[in-house]
Amino acid sequence: MKTKILIWSLIASFAGFLFGFDTVVISGADKALQQLWHSSDFFHGSVVMAMALWGTVIGALFGGIPTNKLGRKKTLLIIGILFSLSALGSSLANNPWVFAFFRFIGGLGIGASTIAAPSYISEIAPAKDRGRLVGFYQFNIVLGILCAFLSNFYLSDFGANSWRWMLGIQLFPSVLYSIFVLYIPESPRWLMSGNRISEAKEVLNLYATNDETELLISDFEKNNNTTPLRETIFISKYRFPLLLVFLIAFFNQLSGINAFLYYAPRIFEEAGLGSKTALLSSIGIGFINLIFTMLGVYLIDKLGRRILMIIGSIGYIISLSLVASAFYFHWTGLAVPIFLFVFIASHAIGQGAVIWVFISEIFPNHLRASGQSFGSSVHWVLAAIIPSMIPILFSNYGVGNVFAFFALMMVFQLIFVLFMMPETKGISLEEMNKNLTKQK
Repeated sequence: MKTKILIWSLIASFAGFLFGFDTVVISGADKALQQLWHSSDFFHGSVVMAMALWGTVIGALFGGIPTNKLGRKKTLLIIGILFSLSALGSSLANNPWVFAFFRFIGGLGIGASTIAAPSYISEIAPAKDRGRLVGFYQFNIVLGILCAFLSNFYLSDFGANSWRWMLGIQLFPSVLYSIFVLYIPESPRWLMSGNRISEAKEVLNLYATNDETELLISDFEKNNNTTPLRETIFISKYRFPLLLVFLIAFFNQLSGINAFLYYAPRIFEEAGLGSKTALLSSIGIGFINLIFTMLGVYLIDKLGRRILMIIGSIGYIISLSLVASAFYFHWTGLAVPIFLFVFIASHAIGQGAVIWVFISEIFPNHLRASGQSFGSSVHWVLAAIIPSMIPILFSNYGVGNVFAFFALMMVFQLIFVLFMMPETKGISLEEMNKNLTKQK
């Protein structure tokens, strides 16, 4: 693997760190904000806690537009600015509506990052290393999650306004990321899709040999010459890739992963742990997530995407069933934290390692951002709806029933992986497009 590609991939993937940090940092402020503003469960769940997720939905729905029109690099820079504004504004907010607005701004950054960052990395990566390099985005997500849990724990003793420090500290990595993005080149495949061949050659010459450059340009021109100018992802030709993207995003959220990450301390307290112990258990979740994501990123180009998804699906079914049983039968002590550690490990090595890699691979160059946008939108619509309903679902149906439902959904995911999901390991983006558009 060439050093320049590695460095550029790491910089682009740092958007994932901001994504992970922003998603989870709110969990440390959850109860403090509800008490501060005397919010009902409905208002707190659907506005204060979930507004960032609704911003993420909008960012995912429309993030493909700047990614296509302005380019991958400029969109990544805009994402850094959005995260910076969100961190500063939400930490200074004095009422729930102002707070929700700035959390919404951060959500826009998250949604757009799930399109621009994986697209950029997949387009500069060689086929044999693509899974690992795009996987750095997911690694950074879980690193951000861990850092948010650690930050929340250490800042929790800063008094009544500790939540402001928890949210405001994200300003520093956001500004740093924005500066780094200025030093990466534009995606050569995006430049070629706009017929800016000479500029694409200049970028390719930074890391590829002349023969590699000519081969890539030749493959692109051969594919581009047969592509209708106004083609979209919704025509029958792309029905199978579209269905694959929908299902992997659908099952990702029906595992309950975002609901759990948003309410981890609350779930641990429901299981009988004290508030401080609950925060410590959340840190444990962050470490398990990081370790198994590293393992998944290491294995994704060795075992392939399907094998990791099968392993993860089986782990999901076992762990979620055990969590549900723990609440049904009132198992106390460390039972629930241990089962949830297994759940996080299963997610990290399976869906966590695979989803953004897989979605970034299966659409052609000229439709990649649109395909990413569709998959991200499905993911984030569900990620907004499910966590916003968690306080009400827990109150009305019980924690055990909620986790039993998630376990059932993972049985259906295993069936999807076994009978529908193709393997994409080691196949060039252009070749994969030919293969998938032939399938029904």
